[in-house]
Amino acid sequence: MSFKQPVSVLVVIHTPDLQVLLLERASHAGYWQSVTGSQENGETLLETARREVQEETGIVAPAECFVDWDVTNIFEIFAEWRHRYAPGVSHNTEHVFSLEVPGTTPVRIAPDEHLAYNWHPWREAAEKCFSWTNREAILMLPARSKPPSR
Repeated sequence: MSFKQPVSVLVVIHTPDLQVLLLERASHAGYWQSVTGSQENGETLLETARREVQEETGIVAPAECFVDWDVTNIFEIFAEWRHRYAPGVSHNTEHVFSLEVPGTTPVRIAPDEHLAYNWHPWREAAEKCFSWTNREAILMLPARSKPPSR
């Protein structure tokens, strides 16, 4: 059996007017989140972010559209999911990215991972997230998405 690496990405997908895409977990109805996923052997974090976005939403975006926030969160892995990791692994290191997409971007969820998707204004999206790291990232979105000053 191969174990998941305790290194993952969180990708906040949003529109220019800060509507945030949330996905409802299939394994936990009512648990809403942004795209997340574990790094696979040999992948860069950016490659992980691109793969997970495509797998979970059907959105294919070029690498230059992803923004690495240089934000890292360390959190305890829920006990119910620890069997996926090597014995003794209890914490995960998560790297935050964002991806801005047009408001008309079609979404195709992975039915084995998610039950539904919705777009929410950023404050509402943050309130719906079960994960504190996801909530914090969405709350940082307005500052992160502003164009650089000239």
